[in-house]
Amino acid sequence: MIRDYTSSIWWNLLLLTIGPSLVGFAIKALAVPHGFVSGGVSGVGLLIYYLTGKLTPGSWLFLLSIPVFVYGWFGVSRRFFFYSLYGLLTVVLAMELTHIQLPIKDPMLAAIAAGGLIGAGSGIAFRTMGSTGGLDIVAVALNQRFNIRVGQVSFAFNGLLFLCALLFLDVDRMLYSLVVVFIYGHVTEYFLGMFNQRKFVIVISDKSDDIAKAILSKVNRGVTFLHGEGAFSGAPKKVLLTVVNNMQVKRLEETVYGIDPQAFTIFGNTMNVLGYRFSKRKKY
Repeated sequence: MIRDYTSSIWWNLLLLTIGPSLVGFAIKALAVPHGFVSGGVSGVGLLIYYLTGKLTPGSWLFLLSIPVFVYGWFGVSRRFFFYSLYGLLTVVLAMELTHIQLPIKDPMLAAIAAGGLIGAGSGIAFRTMGSTGGLDIVAVALNQRFNIRVGQVSFAFNGLLFLCALLFLDVDRMLYSLVVVFIYGHVTEYFLGMFNQRKFVIVISDKSDDIAKAILSKVNRGVTFLHGEGAFSGAPKKVLLTVVNNMQVKRLEETVYGIDPQAFTIFGNTMNVLGYRFSKRKKY
């Protein structure tokens, strides 16, 4: 029921209101007053705004996004297109309605704060079936058509953007802008993995059958047997594979070692787990 609700239209629109609003606010209240250039299409809009002083950052973002969405109409699904269009309009509206500057005078602190808020907003938006528009549309379209990774598109575009910006703006502002983009990227990844990260667990034990039953009943997680063989002894082994969330790790550990203190257990991090009782596959 929770997975179905998080895939609903209203849930997606709610997140695409909160996240992009945070992005627009951070750009206007932190990035613009300090002359920072954010990444993506919004960064191009800010650079043009600094050089010309005409229109507003939100207006430039909207105008530059028009050809991007024209391309996206043919390269992504209609659902992703319209969700992203809503996200873009929310960013633009937030930028146009924000007329305050947060009282942060130190440029480094402002860069960290801007990157954190933009990353948080983008991470919230990326947990939907859409995005904040701009470069994300192109990245997803290229990924679907040519299997180019989204991160590669963003890295290449931002690299060219900052090289061009160095021709017009001073080095200090560019370095602070790089801090914004660096923080923004890491915070976005954190928000994407905040609720999806799981632990995969491999257990090797001579009491694998008993451990499997205990995991099913006490931890309430499924278990798969992988049939292995000891390299030294040549004895057949039933290797257990299961996936748990972070709150179940300690319970699983106590369950395993309560049955077999000599068990060999491997815990590994996963970015996302798709399937029954976990996450649904995100379809663009």
